[in-house]
Amino acid sequence: MKTIDINADLGESFGAYTIGNDEKLLPLVTSANVACGFHASDPETLIHTIDLVKQNNVALGAHPGYRDLEGFGRRDMSLSYKEVYSLVKYQLAAVDGLSKSVGVKMKYVKPHGALYNKSEVCEETRRAIIDSIYDYNASLYVMGMSMGKLVGCAAEKGLQVINEVFLDRAYNDNRTLVSRSIEGAMITDPMVASERIIEMIEAGVVKTITGKKIPIQVDSICVHGDTDGAVQFLKDIFNELKNKNYQFQSAVS
Repeated sequence: MKTIDINADLGESFGAYTIGNDEKLLPLVTSANVACGFHASDPETLIHTIDLVKQNNVALGAHPGYRDLEGFGRRDMSLSYKEVYSLVKYQLAAVDGLSKSVGVKMKYVKPHGALYNKSEVCEETRRAIIDSIYDYNASLYVMGMSMGKLVGCAAEKGLQVINEVFLDRAYNDNRTLVSRSIEGAMITDPMVASERIIEMIEAGVVKTITGKKIPIQVDSICVHGDTDGAVQFLKDIFNELKNKNYQFQSAVS
């Protein structure tokens, strides 16, 4: 049986601002990366999102980021090991505590935005994230860039990892994502996306923006729910993969 885990960043509305379309996206994913209140979300949104995750029987993951509502957690911040360690643990506790109150188990952690990117280039940030997760709950999985330094650090620590690839983004030759400011960075054709995903899974390679094919490991596939037409895009891909006999289930047990 060929299986695929599809994850999406959810619960990123806050206050009077609505971001994404969680109600329509959740039936199409198997893992939910839930914002913890720092880069997005608020207590009411977080509780509502966890309830939706429970209703849809989707794996729950914490999605901690920098404390940067104005920048949506996409701006780099210069923080010490202790600061990163503390902000990650604080956010894990928020999601975990609320999820336990409604009978849902938090199963994994995926850093958000600039924190996710910083973990690939800064050893101190990477160690702080992994140490924080390990000290909070060593049974949690860590989701990060496929074959990247964050998942490598997590594995060395003894944590279980999820290698993540991106459904709607182009890759550079070094397996990083092409900047959104560059033409061709976003993949908007569901047929092209489906073909890329199948090649990643079955051949273990991805075609980069320069045309080169590089190795990649697929444990989970991310789709960005806050982009225009995300729900229909994912529906088209979902149907295409089902037609090719793929089943959908979370990467975490």
